Amino acid sequence: MIAPETSASTVPRSVRVGYGVGSFCTATVGAVPGLLLLYYMTNFLAVPAWLAGVVVTAPKVWDLVINPLVGRWSDRTRSRLGPRRPWMLAGASTLPAAFFLVFAGPPLTGVPAALYVGVCFLATATAYALFEVPYKAMPGEMTHDYHERTSLLQWRMVFIGAGTAISGVLAPAIVTSQGDDGTLGSYRLMGVTIAAILLVSMLGSFFGTARAPMTGAPEPDGGGWREQFAAVKGNAPFLWITALACTQMLAVSMMLAAAPYFATYTIGTPDATQTLFAALVGPMLLTMPLWVRLSKRYDKRGAMVLAALMFGGGTAAAMATPVFGSLYAHVMILLVGVGIAGVQLLLFSMLADVIAVDAARTGKRRAGVLTGLWTAIESGVSSFGALVFGVILSLGGFIESEPSRPVEQPVSAVTAVLVGQTTVPALIILASVVVTLRYRLTPPGAPGPDVPA
Repeated sequence: MIAPETSASTVPRSVRVGYGVGSFCTATVGAVPGLLLLYYMTNFLAVPAWLAGVVVTAPKVWDLVINPLVGRWSDRTRSRLGPRRPWMLAGASTLPAAFFLVFAGPPLTGVPAALYVGVCFLATATAYALFEVPYKAMPGEMTHDYHERTSLLQWRMVFIGAGTAISGVLAPAIVTSQGDDGTLGSYRLMGVTIAAILLVSMLGSFFGTARAPMTGAPEPDGGGWREQFAAVKGNAPFLWITALACTQMLAVSMMLAAAPYFATYTIGTPDATQTLFAALVGPMLLTMPLWVRLSKRYDKRGAMVLAALMFGGGTAAAMATPVFGSLYAHVMILLVGVGIAGVQLLLFSMLADVIAVDAARTGKRRAGVLTGLWTAIESGVSSFGALVFGVILSLGGFIESEPSRPVEQPVSAVTAVLVGQTTVPALIILASVVVTLRYRLTPPGAPGPDVPA
């Protein structure tokens, strides 16, 4: 459900929908590799768990370079398509092919397979930055209204929910369509299917945002890297929202990497990956109007604390799955889904507020730079989730394998899967509540040191 637009809306519904559909890219590129890539390498390409974790993490270091660069380039772009959309088109033209190659399944195993996947994943990260950085910068430039930004981003979150459903339900279903654990051929089929969905959604967002408003359209920031980083250093709301995103997305990425292991070794069937994701995604599609209302009643910070507590509480409670069974696990993941829905909506809305305030205060167009830095740092930190989980598996004695040579995991490895899916992410999520309390940006007229213009 989508809350009805008010008469004060300044962004047409068609633009809201056109903008939102681009979130298929955000959800899919984040979720499918996070969910399947580690398992694909350890169980199909015979890559050791620690090395697979490094492969998933290493290309994200490149984000620290490419994302701010793309943001800066888009800030300075002058074209009849606007500053953001040419870069979105460039990403739409390159990302689908790069994504497919990650799961193309070459006749390699071990270290050579890890190197191949690492190179393809690096190309995917580069193409993703071309689209995602300018895409995320747009909401802060579409409207001046503090609460309309949250309403606008409902559409983004609805499509993120749909994209997550595709990632968590359709992608694993394709993978397991040729056997319980899948085959290299089924991974290739999944890669082609997801690449086609990416292409359609990214082009849909490019054309759908043709009429997107640009409020104020401040001049591009002409400063160099030193001046821009100095401005970020003194931007307290930006620093705290970045720290908040890092802690929460680190936990999310750990849980994504752990999900197929949790389904296989804790619940007892790989098919549970799909039903767990259905439980996770359902609240993202249904609770957006609720979180919009809560953000107006308790402000975005108060609603964020509530969302994080639900997220972390459900994650911690899932540790009892071996005692209470599969149904209990699904109920806890449903609670987690309600929390994640609020967390993600509010994160993007708060980032849009920070961008709008920065433009009002400085008179400069730095949305791309701020978004690029935020995306790079958040992506880089969150990518360590797979690495941390891979290390936990290694410490637990997890044994890598190929489909032709299945192995029985030791009890310590099964315990490591449970801890990596529940206990560690829950502690990280609950720590994010403390970070949230340091974020001070408030709506117009409300008391606080950082009041939007």
